[in-house]
Amino acid sequence: MYQAIVFLPLIGFLIAGLFGGSIGAKASEYVTSGLLVVSAVLSWIAFFQVGFGDVETFVVPVLSFMKSGGLEADWALRIDTLTVVMLVVVNTVSALVHIYSIGYMHHDPDRPRFFAYLSLFTFAMLALVTADNLIQMFFGWEGVGLASYLLIGFWYKRPSAVAAAIKAFVVNRIGDFGFLLGIFGVFVLFGSVNLGTIFANAASYLPAAGAAAGEPVLTFLGHALDKQAAITVVCLLLFMGAMGKSAQVPLHTWLPDAMEGPTPVSALIHAATMVTAGVFMVARLSPLFELSHTALLVVTIIGAITAFFAATVGLVQNDIKRVIAYSTCSQLGYMFVALGVGAYGVAIFHLFTHAFFKALLFLCSGSVIHAVSDEQDMRKMGGLRKLIPYTYWTMIIGTLSLTGVGIPLTIIGTAGFISKDAIVESAFAGQNAAATFAFILLTVAAAFTAFYSWRLIFMTFHGKPRASHEVMHHVHESPPVMLVPLLLLSVGALLAGAVFKFAFIGEGYHEFWRTALFTLPGNEVVEAIHHSPVLVSLAPFIAMVVGTWVAWVFYIRSPKAPHELAEQHRGLYAFLLNKWYFDEVYDFLFVNGAKRLGHFLWKRGDGTIIDGLGPDGVSARVIDVTNRVVRLQTGYLYHYAFVMLIGIVALITWMMLGGSL
Repeated sequence: MYQAIVFLPLIGFLIAGLFGGSIGAKASEYVTSGLLVVSAVLSWIAFFQVGFGDVETFVVPVLSFMKSGGLEADWALRIDTLTVVMLVVVNTVSALVHIYSIGYMHHDPDRPRFFAYLSLFTFAMLALVTADNLIQMFFGWEGVGLASYLLIGFWYKRPSAVAAAIKAFVVNRIGDFGFLLGIFGVFVLFGSVNLGTIFANAASYLPAAGAAAGEPVLTFLGHALDKQAAITVVCLLLFMGAMGKSAQVPLHTWLPDAMEGPTPVSALIHAATMVTAGVFMVARLSPLFELSHTALLVVTIIGAITAFFAATVGLVQNDIKRVIAYSTCSQLGYMFVALGVGAYGVAIFHLFTHAFFKALLFLCSGSVIHAVSDEQDMRKMGGLRKLIPYTYWTMIIGTLSLTGVGIPLTIIGTAGFISKDAIVESAFAGQNAAATFAFILLTVAAAFTAFYSWRLIFMTFHGKPRASHEVMHHVHESPPVMLVPLLLLSVGALLAGAVFKFAFIGEGYHEFWRTALFTLPGNEVVEAIHHSPVLVSLAPFIAMVVGTWVAWVFYIRSPKAPHELAEQHRGLYAFLLNKWYFDEVYDFLFVNGAKRLGHFLWKRGDGTIIDGLGPDGVSARVIDVTNRVVRLQTGYLYHYAFVMLIGIVALITWMMLGGSL
């Protein structure tokens, strides 16, 4: 069953990719979507068997992968609760995105290629989450990077899409370089890349409390590191990979630009799967991260800053997809805060619920764009509520879940209400030195999230229409093939939190996760959140109410207020609108610097030195000599006689001088 879950999407990719031109677009759509539906159903079966059954971690061998000296890595599927949770997330969202895309991409001439890319991405993500060793994980890690590059740049005739694809690929290479160094470091410290071996040795890796530091075990950047310093450096390198893949500050800049791809791509890659790969990786390697409090502190700080930063930028964005993209970036920050304070189950719970409501929001935005003739600027929308009612109400459900609407101190509420509030409470209860700092930023970010989420709803669906009469005349609801995935995701956005809270973060926590997630004895953050002060439990709810009220005042009661406020604070507005000028700073420091260096090496190094002194210089000297020799070929007899006379005189002189010597 598990081999089928992983390899059915690969089969769909091969069929659509190799034979799509022969079997046609319809067949490609149905084959890839059908195989994903089967894989999703099997994933749910595995989820209940492993998560709620008496099944310990086991490994399903696939094939011999790599063996070189002491390095041995077979392709095998590691099956535990964390794996099956990710299988459900990846395959459920991917299957619904495949089905949705049948309607959304209906007029695109390259549908077989699009569906092939979707299935390739899904397979790569499945290879990542089922990895039993770090080499296999890195294979899936790079596979999703490749597939995302292909999907973001799917409309390759658009310069903006090509630029966004390249940007995503390059920024992720920075993080991946750190991840690769981290894998090397793990192999040096533990002598293996197999997760089972690493986890078995992690518990006894550090010396006992009070013992001497010991001999250096790793040299990094010329510094000899003992065991504690070495594991900290390795964890930070691994986290560097997570920062790139999961769009954490300062490696976040690729995520908003990736909205240049088709909207289903945004829902699949940048809402539920690829961007959560970093969260999954840190959770999977939690036995290593628990050995370094410094690394967990960095994870907490970066997550909190990212959650706050992305929320502030989302306040003023006007592109409907970019607002949701920055929301994704912010929610990923929440997840990393939970990881940083040791609440791994809480982080994965939010990853699980986030998959439903964020995919729902992206697909709803696609339905809106589909209805208004591919317009994405919310300033050119408005008044769509009664024209596309199904899209409106499903987007309301997604917004309710994202903003965390529910009844405080109960389990009555949307999925986001239960999982996000648990993260905020975890930050307060955490023993991390940055926990209070994170709690404050997450609470403020919750208010900002409510504001920009309802701002999107009010600008898009309420008020007077701001689109042209022609556009409004053609506004229409999406076909059933697009609406059915929205309805199914709405169910998850509403109920996933209440249904699965008991297992993920409640009393059934230990029985559900067993050995899939690791926490040191005494670091029971999950239990601590159930005894948080009432005011702490109410904080995210109060923040949500304040943000929602301000959005209503600004965009329903006093629609001119936002413009007046922006005029009064032009500097702050420009700062947020330009995303804290991260792109401009990077252009100045890195892009333009690299261009100047490249131009210097091209003109001076390559042109002046290498070519000037090398082939071009030699050929130029040959030409100079031949040009001078050619001047002697005048064709006049007396010139030749004169030269002969000079030669004879020179010869006689040489003989006379030679004879005298």
